[in-house]
Amino acid sequence: MAKITKEAALLYHSQGKPGKIEVVPTKPYSTQTDLSLAYSPGVAEPCLEIQKEPLNAYKYTDKGNLVAVISNGTAVLGLGDIGALSGKPVMEGKGLLFKIYAGIDVFDIEVNEKDPDKFVEAVKAIAPTFGGINLEDIKAPECFEIERRLKEELDIPVMHDDQHGTAIISSAGLLNALEVAGKRIEDVKIVVNGAGASAISCTKLYLSLGARLENVVMLDSKGVISKQRTDLNEQKKFFATDRTDIHTLAEAIKGADVFLGLSKGNVLSKDMVRSMAPSPIVFALANPTPEISYEDATEARPDVLMATGRSDYPNQINNVIGFPYIFRGALDTHAKAINEEMKIAAVRAIANLAKQPVPDVVNAAYHVNNLSFGRDYFIPKPVDPRLITEVSCAVARAAMESGVARTPIEDWDAYRLRLRELMGYESKLTAQLYDIARSNPQRVVFAEGIHPNMLKAAVEAKAEGICQPILLGNDEIIAKMAKQLNLSLEGIEVVNLRHPNEQSRRERYAHILATKRAREGVTYEEANDKMFERNYFGMMMVETGDADAFITGLYTKYSNTIKVAKEVIGIQPEFKHFATMHILNTKKGTFFLADTLINRHPDTEALVDIAKLAERTVRFFNHTPVMAMLSYSNFGTDTDGSPVEVHQAVDYMQQTYPDLAIDGEMQVNFALNRELRDQKYPFTRLLGKDVNTLVFPTLSAANAASKLLQAMNNDMVVIGPIQMGLNKPIHFTDFESSVRDIVNLTAVAVIDAIVAKKKADLQK
Repeated sequence: MAKITKEAALLYHSQGKPGKIEVVPTKPYSTQTDLSLAYSPGVAEPCLEIQKEPLNAYKYTDKGNLVAVISNGTAVLGLGDIGALSGKPVMEGKGLLFKIYAGIDVFDIEVNEKDPDKFVEAVKAIAPTFGGINLEDIKAPECFEIERRLKEELDIPVMHDDQHGTAIISSAGLLNALEVAGKRIEDVKIVVNGAGASAISCTKLYLSLGARLENVVMLDSKGVISKQRTDLNEQKKFFATDRTDIHTLAEAIKGADVFLGLSKGNVLSKDMVRSMAPSPIVFALANPTPEISYEDATEARPDVLMATGRSDYPNQINNVIGFPYIFRGALDTHAKAINEEMKIAAVRAIANLAKQPVPDVVNAAYHVNNLSFGRDYFIPKPVDPRLITEVSCAVARAAMESGVARTPIEDWDAYRLRLRELMGYESKLTAQLYDIARSNPQRVVFAEGIHPNMLKAAVEAKAEGICQPILLGNDEIIAKMAKQLNLSLEGIEVVNLRHPNEQSRRERYAHILATKRAREGVTYEEANDKMFERNYFGMMMVETGDADAFITGLYTKYSNTIKVAKEVIGIQPEFKHFATMHILNTKKGTFFLADTLINRHPDTEALVDIAKLAERTVRFFNHTPVMAMLSYSNFGTDTDGSPVEVHQAVDYMQQTYPDLAIDGEMQVNFALNRELRDQKYPFTRLLGKDVNTLVFPTLSAANAASKLLQAMNNDMVVIGPIQMGLNKPIHFTDFESSVRDIVNLTAVAVIDAIVAKKKADLQK
């Protein structure tokens, strides 16, 4: 995991607009008519409709997609009672997670009130604004009473995520861990270390799933919670045990099947784990230091099934797996509450998801690491794109079946489709890419090691854990530049390809290249000279297996780089051309644009290759391609020039791939406006479909369109250019690429290398 410094954290929150969230209009506002509809006099009409029927607020306002994240700051993360205002960055962060994972809008509300009665009254007073309330970071035992009263007195969903979020995710993990261990929840002995809000809620949900109260032993900071103690609140009394022979964790853990830790780090020893039953289940969820480290637990008991709250170990118990999608399902049914049925439905959905084959974009990483349902994978990854459909649908259905839904969902296929469309928001895709790359970091060569952006990107990629960087360039200059930029080169290899120490490697590479291209007039002497050039040398590192992927382009002209790539790496044998693609992640969805870099004036044959490569690449990123091949004419209206070549390419693709949704030639407005296209051209293969893949007739058109969209939409996440069709993972940057652009491309290059290795292994 990347080490987070105080300076980096403060800069992240302060740079640009302070904070992490903002309010964005959702209706037109550019004309006087727009403003008259938005406010006076037009706004009176929906007000009157809501006065007639309060539920119309869901129809005419954002109430149905608006959640309040409310806290009084009495139990903030690991910081404790730091006050309402000091906790605001956390509440904004929670709002950000709601938005990027489920498309839910959030107002964070910090209430400067510790008295439970007054706090409840304040929340009740503002509740009409919201479709749901997420209570956050409120200390126990007050949080229990606050949540109970608000659930009883309000008619919208209320959930204290510190309690129920961890409970839901850990319950899903527990069910699956028990299945792997071959045990029944009714039979297992459970030891819970910690007696705060989260621990109590977790244990109660375990009981709802079938665990027996007599099999549970809970401990707080004073030891075992037993009926002999007189210092217990009502919540702890419920779990007080009759046993008088146990007082400490070491005594309680003997023979236990399950350990749940929600306490503090390093309180569970190796000997304690050794004393547990066969195939012990250890959920050490204290953060950032678990009750026992993953390494110590697995060393003590190789048969352990372990989960932590950390992302750098298998089976992370992370609340983000649950709360965005639970509220999504509750909001979409206009539910009056989040009840036990809905929570259990979420548990079952999350548990079942871990047993299903993962999407291609994630599956590549799992296969490389031999991950499938079992000891090292019994909880879905937090970035699994299926969570929003599986969990939200399960919660919505449970809301309907349990009678708290006010607006039933009638078309479940349409609902699932709408949920999937939400996945295009913000940087969800890049989060998935990073997670996959991080699972199996590869050796990536950065060609221009002395370029500040590439140097920063290499350091950041190393800190993110997505690759093992190799910088090409003068080692002294790079070291000096790193010092000036306050960057650490620890763990980063620097290769000075012109240094005498690299002579033997240059000669070896030259012999390989000269032999490979001998019939094309390449001599050893010529090849040896080329090895003093970073693109030749770096690509030969990948070609020979000295590295796994290569990033270049900040200094070099594209035409030169393309020539080197063809000469050193070569095009995949099933194609005669290679191409690039940009991925645009927008609020309207994810779009794939090709070819944005390589082929200047593609003929029909080249357009066919570009279309085939684009189809394969889009599927790799877990999307079903719906392709429009673009031109300035529509379906044969122009019979000269490039439209003819596009038309011929479409004809070939349709004949060769009868099941592929592809059509053209067409203008871009018809490609992106489904209603307009379907009305004017109902004969197309794209009827009723939203296009997500655009194949351009020329490089000028593709490049201009990509740059124009990027320039006009600062919120759009852009990934690329992604290379398609070369024999090895060679990827190109733009000279104006930012550090984040290069890191994003590095993640793609790593995944490319992972998949390439997997394919090579399968062919052996």
